[in-house]
Amino acid sequence: MARIWRERGFSCDLWTDPPGQVWADFVHATDELVMVVEGDVEFEIESEVHRPRIGDELLIPAGANHTVRNLGRATSRWLYGYKR
Repeated sequence: MARIWRERGFSCDLWTDPPGQVWADFVHATDELVMVVEGDVEFEIESEVHRPRIGDELLIPAGANHTVRNLGRATSRWLYGYKR
């Protein structure tokens, strides 16, 4: 996946969150791609809730206020990358 994202102009790293972790009200100056690898993760982008399945890609546009929540009882893992 890292190679594919790089070809599209994005970085690619793995993020890990414990159960119940919430990252609230983030805004980035560049587009961000995310993809859930493991767990039950919710992304709220500009008040619209998304619950992508494992392997689904989600784009968070530059300047969009967003919150990420691990809704599961286990560790979640998800890929994230920023537009270069």
